[in-house]
Amino acid sequence: MKIYKYGDNVDTDVIIPARHLNNPDPKALASHCMEDIDEKFASTVEPGDIVVAGANFGCGSSREHAPLALKSCGVKCVIAKSFARIFYRNSINIGFPILECPEAAESIQPGDAVTVDFKTGVISDETQGKTFQAAPFPAFVDGIIEAGGLLNSLKVRGVAK
Repeated sequence: MKIYKYGDNVDTDVIIPARHLNNPDPKALASHCMEDIDEKFASTVEPGDIVVAGANFGCGSSREHAPLALKSCGVKCVIAKSFARIFYRNSINIGFPILECPEAAESIQPGDAVTVDFKTGVISDETQGKTFQAAPFPAFVDGIIEAGGLLNSLKVRGVAK
């Protein structure tokens, strides 16, 4: 597990550049994820890695492609000081967990070993011996994420086909 750390105002055009939106295939999006801010990200990210960022992560346009690109890379979650509201909602809609925790986002460094308990919102930086508390998702949001997104959760509940 690796930590990728970025600053404030990482916008959706940086997460997945607009020039790659012609191909909606999640694997294609993943292959270009973060390339304008970190050209090695897509080739080095592995399932379970965590992105840590500053304030206003996911600002910019409202495309769902941004959290989808991160999820398709295998990123476990994003921990940030704050999220743009549309990115936050799009992440939940596709079943991608994100946690707002300014203290964790400030403290966690690349190379740290970090675990996350989504049920409780507890973020543990085992390298530094620190624990942080993010607000856990309400049960209905947790159900959406566990189902893999809003549409899947509606199917599980028998509301959609």
